[in-house]
Order: sequence, then structure tokens, then C-alpha cells
Amino acid sequence: MSGRALAPRDPGLQPERTRLAWRRTTLASTVTAVLAVKAAVHGTGGGTSASGIVACALCCGLWLAFLLLAHRRIRALAATASPAPLAPRHAASVVLCTIATAVCALALVI
Repeated sequence: MSGRALAPRDPGLQPERTRLAWRRTTLASTVTAVLAVKAAVHGTGGGTSASGIVACALCCGLWLAFLLLAHRRIRALAATASPAPLAPRHAASVVLCTIATAVCALALVI
């Protein structure tokens, strides 16, 4: 090996692809929240129910939590050329928001 210092790793477009993936996932979460509101307002029987409104409110709250987590990660990715890995606590929070949103959506459909 020569005495030259190694050049820093060029991340290429990987951080940009990751930011775009977070944005796509946020968009999908937004569509889910909008459909939850529509399902709660129109309901399966033509009217609103208390359980539908509660499920809708939970879905919207989970959407806001996911939006905050995604925005935080997007900012971290944009801040530096070599961002830190996603923290396990952050990843677990995102997964829990996604699963809970799916459960709320299921409750609205059934």
C-alpha cells in the first residue's frame, strides 16, 4: 500500500435516492390519511360513527407522527454528504406508526 491517504468515499446518489424514498413513503402515508378521513366521513352505511371518527383521528395523529419522523430523517440526509445511519429507535418509531396506521385503516374498512 502506498503512503497516500485514502480519498473520502463518494456516496454518489444514494443519499438523494433515500430522500426520495422517504418523500414517496410520506406521500403514501398522506394518501392513507386522506382516505381514512373520507371513509370516516362517508362511512359504509352512509353516515359517520363514533368508532369511525376515533379511528380517523388516530390515523391522522399517526400520519402527523410519521410526517415528523420522515421530515427529521430527510433533513439529516440533506445536512451532510455522509449522513449517520438511521437510529434503531427512529426506525422502530416509523415501523410502529406504519403498522398502527394499517390497523386503523383496517378498522375503518371493516
